[in-house]
Amino acid sequence: MSSSASAYAAFSTLLAEAALPVSPAELHGHLLGRVCGGAGFDENDWLAAASELLGGAPGERLQAALSGLLGMVQQEFAGQQVALVLMLPPDEFPLAERTAALGQWCQGFLAGFGLSGRTGEVSGEAREVLEDLAAIAQIQEPAEEGEEGENDFMEVTEYLRVAPLLLYGEYGRGPIPEPAPVVH
Repeated sequence: MSSSASAYAAFSTLLAEAALPVSPAELHGHLLGRVCGGAGFDENDWLAAASELLGGAPGERLQAALSGLLGMVQQEFAGQQVALVLMLPPDEFPLAERTAALGQWCQGFLAGFGLSGRTGEVSGEAREVLEDLAAIAQIQEPAEEGEEGENDFMEVTEYLRVAPLLLYGEYGRGPIPEPAPVVH
């Protein structure tokens, strides 16, 4: 199981146990939207934003997982990745469920980007990316359940792994701080 799939499964469990109506995809999208919009990697700011999204302060386990998620994202950006890892259901899930999660990820990203505290106009290129995300956020059931639907899903997923980096390049905050060491 990939780290993205295992993170998705872990967050699904934590969110379900807390009876929270937010999906792991939406939560991850929200975090990436904040980071790409210039909110930075401050843990306290992220936990406050996550509490607002979740409708209240998360429990201890969920709070630790949220901090870990921030660290994972921070490491991705510190590694100068050319593509992001999206927290979506694994390939074994039905295409309809993965497609719905893709729309939730985009909704979360747009909300996080909008709430990031960024001011001023966006460039034409950034506007196009945000419009694409808004269109994908409206996604409904996949047109095709077979190979064509899978190919369409993969194309959109690959676009979403790269497009937010343009926004981060324009609006993200300065150098990425080194992630805190993980203590076991």
